[in-house]
Amino acid sequence: MKLVRAWLLPFTLVTGGIVIGVVMASNMGWLPSGSAGPEPIPNTIIRPVATAPQLPMGGGDGKNFVEIAKLVKPAVVNIAATRTGKSGDNPHSSPLDDPFFRKFFGDEFLKRDAPHREPKERGQGSGVIVEANGLIITNNHVVNKADEIRVFLSDKREFKGKLIGTDAKTDIAIVKIEATGLPTIPWADSDQLEVGEYVLAVGSPFGLTQTVTMGIVSAVGRASMGIAEYEDFIQTDAAINPGNSGGALVNVRGELVGINTAIFSQSGGSMGIGFAVPSNLSRTVMDQLVRTGKVVRGWLGVAIQDLTPELATQFGIADTKGVLVSDVMADSPAKKAGVERADVIVEYDGKPMDSPTHLRNAVAQTPIGKKVSIKLIRDKKPKTIEVAIVEQPKSLGQSGAEESRESAVPTGVLSDLDVRELNEELSARYGLKGVERGVVVVRVKSGSTAEEMGVREGDIILEVNRKAVTSLKSYEQAASGLAKDHPVLLLIKRKGQTIYLTLRP
Repeated sequence: MKLVRAWLLPFTLVTGGIVIGVVMASNMGWLPSGSAGPEPIPNTIIRPVATAPQLPMGGGDGKNFVEIAKLVKPAVVNIAATRTGKSGDNPHSSPLDDPFFRKFFGDEFLKRDAPHREPKERGQGSGVIVEANGLIITNNHVVNKADEIRVFLSDKREFKGKLIGTDAKTDIAIVKIEATGLPTIPWADSDQLEVGEYVLAVGSPFGLTQTVTMGIVSAVGRASMGIAEYEDFIQTDAAINPGNSGGALVNVRGELVGINTAIFSQSGGSMGIGFAVPSNLSRTVMDQLVRTGKVVRGWLGVAIQDLTPELATQFGIADTKGVLVSDVMADSPAKKAGVERADVIVEYDGKPMDSPTHLRNAVAQTPIGKKVSIKLIRDKKPKTIEVAIVEQPKSLGQSGAEESRESAVPTGVLSDLDVRELNEELSARYGLKGVERGVVVVRVKSGSTAEEMGVREGDIILEVNRKAVTSLKSYEQAASGLAKDHPVLLLIKRKGQTIYLTLRP
């Protein structure tokens, strides 16, 4: 017993000294990277991440992922739409029969549900309550042409939904239920959203209501996806699956940044590539559908294209920031305001423009009659003009071709092309309509620079190095004397659209 007591006292002193030393070292920041830090919040392993002060767009307001989920889930609903006169799938798998999902998933995956066909088609998706009086935003493809819409709330109440309006061009629809005092999700300014921010996706994938998944913003401004006519998608790796359509994409402040719309998948499930319509675009469409039942878009009246490095060099632009005007339509607001072909639009209504999609969406969302300031570069000099935006015409005319003959003599870098003056035969061959003067490309040498740079048979050449081409003679004059090692700037028309191309030797 004496031996034990004699050993116990020094052991206690040594142990206490070690504990005190570790605590002091931890407080003074001496522990190596990856060692234990501050005590985590109980019962969670991700809360500290959401409240970290370095997160984009805040998160330092005290909300963590659990709190955000509790806050937004009650405002996300399950929508069941019934359509008669068609074959459909069971409620949990019918979203796969939607053309949007068919485009991304493929028919092989969809064939799995073939034995479950029923006389009625029942679609299922999600929606977001944005006003306490029962106003719900969802996707057009969830409720389009539905004979009956049923809305299921998080508290298990069920309502009959009334379709207020739809907009296929953005895949947005508005549904109303007769209820008051409902929970809502506040709108965020999606223009402030940045790549890398944390987001939560909330919806009913495969009928599993109130499902929450987490990810980041993978990209913004995604376009040319073939999902909708007006595309400016937020891309996220938060798991989104069939049935999530119309659900909420929220930021770390619990604000609505987007409406989940589609996914890219080869398996039918999430592959980490989902797309959401930004909240700003969704809200603009919603406001118009609620107010008038339709969406009216602004129109400037220009054909536009990306400003590539090659084109920037041709036009004497220092960088590729801006949008190149390849054509100005007759009697359009742009024409009346003095916008010209080859102008580079760098700013629209006080906002910088860096892509045709960005400008197109900005113009479409401009209120009719509003006068906006446009900053552009013309002949290497900055210029500002004011344009009064009008309503977008329901259809825009497409010009075609007229007469002539003879063959043009290939010149310099254009020797890779065979061109002919337009005539009725060539117009019929290439499907050209209306009246058009100029020359048409009838052959592009295989493997040539012209082919690599995008010149195609049937293209109408309108300009060579900024010189107008209205006939075979004017083409030869514009093309004569070109140095073999110098690039050539072409303005061509293809399928009613005009674009600039640079041909480099």
